Amino acid sequence: MPTTYFHNPRCSKSRAALALLQARGVEPQLVAYLEQPPTIAELGTLLRQLGLSDARALMRQGEAEYKELGLDNPALTQEALIAALAAHPRLIERPIFIHGERAVIGRPPERVLELL
Repeated sequence: MPTTYFHNPRCSKSRAALALLQARGVEPQLVAYLEQPPTIAELGTLLRQLGLSDARALMRQGEAEYKELGLDNPALTQEALIAALAAHPRLIERPIFIHGERAVIGRPPERVLELL
């Protein structure tokens, strides 16, 4: 079954979750999402795979960029929030492990094992 991993090698949680997968023989396709941000369409698919109906659940709301961009405004549409994620990939919660048609945010890192 195809596996994909949205990875930030500078993030300790991302490194830890990847190590857990690799220890179980899983070598996912790594996506350096900060260098190759997902498209709006890919983010829509990712939200569906994660079972999220609100794009804010995929956002790192503690980032200064979140406040600076006014993304806490409740009047923003889902389309606007997804566009912000595509334009500012640092805001994407990490890591994300995709296994087949399902995905999970690896916080804590052990969550990635739920899909195996």
